[in-house]
Amino acid sequence: MSAQQTIHVGGEWRAAASGAAREIIDPADATVCAVVAEGGVEDTDDAVAAARAAFDQGAWPRTPVAERAALLRRVADLLQRNREALGQLESRDTGKTVEEGRIDVDCVSDAFRYFADLVMNESGGRVVDAGSPDIHSVVVHEPVGVCALITPWNYPLLQASWKIAPALAAGNTFVIKPSEITPLTTVELIQLLEEAGLPAGVANIVTGAGDPVGARLAEHPGVDLVSFTGGLASGTKVMRAAADSVKKVALELGGKNPNVVFADACESDADFDTAVDQALNAAFIHSGQVCSAGSRLIIEESLRERFVAELARRAEKIRLGRGTDDGVECGPLVSAQQLARTESFVASALVEGAVLRAGGRGPEGDGYFYRPTVLDQCHRSMRVVREEVFGPVLTVETFRTEDEAVALANDTEYGLAGAVWTADPGRARRVAGRLRHGTVWINDFHPYLPQAEWGGFGKSGIGRELGPAGLAEYREAKHIYQNLAPRPVRWFTG
Repeated sequence: MSAQQTIHVGGEWRAAASGAAREIIDPADATVCAVVAEGGVEDTDDAVAAARAAFDQGAWPRTPVAERAALLRRVADLLQRNREALGQLESRDTGKTVEEGRIDVDCVSDAFRYFADLVMNESGGRVVDAGSPDIHSVVVHEPVGVCALITPWNYPLLQASWKIAPALAAGNTFVIKPSEITPLTTVELIQLLEEAGLPAGVANIVTGAGDPVGARLAEHPGVDLVSFTGGLASGTKVMRAAADSVKKVALELGGKNPNVVFADACESDADFDTAVDQALNAAFIHSGQVCSAGSRLIIEESLRERFVAELARRAEKIRLGRGTDDGVECGPLVSAQQLARTESFVASALVEGAVLRAGGRGPEGDGYFYRPTVLDQCHRSMRVVREEVFGPVLTVETFRTEDEAVALANDTEYGLAGAVWTADPGRARRVAGRLRHGTVWINDFHPYLPQAEWGGFGKSGIGRELGPAGLAEYREAKHIYQNLAPRPVRWFTG
């Protein structure tokens, strides 16, 4: 299988300068499904130079807002045109079900349309009252410049859109580095940007490893902003590397997300069924490889045994398989490394006293599969409770009082998302108000809106994606102060 030309610099597709290539592995059977260019520092420097020239001398930053918005809408239409092919490719590359892949394409289209609408509905700046009719003062927003966009392996197409759409809407140019494990749909997205008419040099992509490509982007003096989504350890490295050039940094670094269930949320059989079903979805969608996965079930003690027993029963019935096959509900983990990591977390939890209620094993055969796992009687000192697993592993903790529930939910260095389940509206508002997490769901889990900000507290990162704040990340505020009637100040008498 020959390598694709997956590096795009200044409007041209090419192989890596070194000639290196990387095999992309299908996680369902551990076979090679593609070969891509393995970029390095030289490719990265070329891409930054192209983005720099397109920003400093090119037309895109000065293109009227209406034209930028129109291009974003064309991209959304092209994504829908290619919905099935992109959904299939995302499934093959990441292991998720093809229906999840199709939904991702829809969400990507929504993001492009949202940011197109957002910039079109803005005013020409914020007028500031200077207290004098002779002064015209206005705050305007301009593009940051060259943006380095570094995306994760679990939602490659979706996470690329959360960065690319606002970056382009604001008038920036960019270099994107997708995960070296799952780059295929991001390459396709760059091709759609070309087809939509984006000028050469505005969008550049370098496929390759975090070190050297991501590391070089983070430290590069020609980059004005770096937006990174990924793990905590890598995110702190990005932040340190960016410090020397004092560039803007936005980080989304995952979470250890609580799903708090009060007994009053399950008083009827229908409510019980809903809460159990949602707990399964919270923990096991995309085999738990979701930054906002509800991997910590924090449940009222009186409900625990009934709830966990039913949860475990249903977890054992989840159908594993290749994501493109009919009837499959859960695909494989993305890589052998991720499978080994998940196995290690479960093994350590059992040594520390957790009780296995479901899963805890992989099925026979090829691929990186691991059964959805429920670990009961967990406590806060366990590694599996404190660290992000990024696999299909759900831990169970219990509480007796509302204060105890909130304390457990907030006892984490992360703070990305969480949920509270209760039939008491007052309790729902109280608990949601006290949770230190960037998104809080009440009687739901996982939905997000492109018009609402996404990001976390604590070590879940800094900055926000989506919503008006997601656009603001890619802009600089400028104050323009105009004196309409200048006259001498006479501060100096000489």
